[in-house]
Amino acid sequence: MLLEENRNCTCECNCEPERTVDCEARKEMMEQIRCYDFAITELALYLDTHPEDERALCLHRKYCKQVKELKDKYQKVYGPLTIHYPCNKWRWLEEPWVSFGLGEV
Repeated sequence: MLLEENRNCTCECNCEPERTVDCEARKEMMEQIRCYDFAITELALYLDTHPEDERALCLHRKYCKQVKELKDKYQKVYGPLTIHYPCNKWRWLEEPWVSFGLGEV
């Protein structure tokens, strides 16, 4: 997103004029993270009653790895998702916070 486009951002992401943020890419990445987190939770619930299901175990491991990589990438580009993300300075005060409400980023 260009600086001029960013000033007129209508996606309600609280973009700052001096920074360029690709709002659509950010939303898409956050949506992917939510999907993986949902699938991981559902697989974990399934595995509570089917602990020997190798396919479900494999999918759970695969999704955990993929969401970790995606979260790492997101946090490097857009800032921390949680307080547990290690960074060189306290970025919570610099970045707009991610909203975890329905349909929001």
